[in-house]
Amino acid sequence: MTDRRTFLHSAAAASLASLGIPATAAPALRDKRPLIIDALGGIDNINLPVSRRENADSDFGIDARALADAKASGLTAFNMTIGYVFGDGDPYEKTVAEVQAWNAFIQRKPADLLLVRGAADIRRAHAEKRIGVILGFQNAAMMGNDARRVEVFAKGGVRVIQLTYNGPNQLGDGSMAPANKGLTPFGREVVAELNRHRILVDLSHSGEQICLDAAAASKAPIIISHTGCRAIADLPRNKTDKELRLVADKGGFVGIYFMPFLAVGRQPMAADLITHIEHAINICGEDHVGIGTDGTVPQIDDMKIYMKGLEDEVRQRRAAGISAPGERPDIVPFLPDLMGRDKFWKLADLLAKRGHSASRIEKILGTNFLRVADGVWS
Repeated sequence: MTDRRTFLHSAAAASLASLGIPATAAPALRDKRPLIIDALGGIDNINLPVSRRENADSDFGIDARALADAKASGLTAFNMTIGYVFGDGDPYEKTVAEVQAWNAFIQRKPADLLLVRGAADIRRAHAEKRIGVILGFQNAAMMGNDARRVEVFAKGGVRVIQLTYNGPNQLGDGSMAPANKGLTPFGREVVAELNRHRILVDLSHSGEQICLDAAAASKAPIIISHTGCRAIADLPRNKTDKELRLVADKGGFVGIYFMPFLAVGRQPMAADLITHIEHAINICGEDHVGIGTDGTVPQIDDMKIYMKGLEDEVRQRRAAGISAPGERPDIVPFLPDLMGRDKFWKLADLLAKRGHSASRIEKILGTNFLRVADGVWS
């Protein structure tokens, strides 16, 4: 019996041949074991209860299946969101505790995981067939009023810090803050400290003005780890061409997500992701675009149970005031035709089918992120 992967390769080969593209383009890339770096994502088993996936004592939901699926997917490294994002509790204390917990967890899995402190660790993870874990924040609220806290987190192995989540904080306004305040004086202090300690400045979720201000203020290349293109889908979580172009002009990186914001009023699919990637390449150039899925690797086993959980999550996010237009209980936060352990390989196949070269596909899958990280972390 023909297995699923063989079938996908056969179907892709037929499509490529019809376009005059060598049928070996996508399979050959797979055989090369390209670097695959998810600029914002996870590997936890989404089928486990949320309480288990958030608990250090139960390994953050990264069980044997999660590790097997992540390795089968070809994933080399991923930027894992830890620390305070929103909600109750002291942002600084919560974040310090999570940095310690993740360091301890990674140390308990030396055969499978590797803490990424520099670009060399990503290359090492690839060579040793481990998975590199990049510790990152999706809110800088834990800085309080002391930019020197950046050093604490840098020593703890944090390598990516996003300035805001959807709402406002002491650095400026997130994408859902109507005032669209730019980078505050304290925000400028934090950016300077991030530069000094060689931490990537992430402008995902930011309002347009703070994005433009921070990109201009940073002395190092900056990233937007997970976003879409506003010109394609006019939603606040997506970035304008002006923002995308400035990030590229600064030598940075833009990761396109596999999220509901790729389309307006309907469920996005893989074709929408390709449209956003191609638009970003047109604006930024092929050396500055990659992926930041904002999702995990294992496939969902019971969609009915999952949809009930999604309904609850959307309701809670709306009640907390942190939801963004495009988040709906009937639209899943992933691409239904691009999920599971084959999703990166399917993406490579789709890009090859569109006529993108193997070298460009490798850049999108990982080497563009690695280039920026190499320059900032070294």
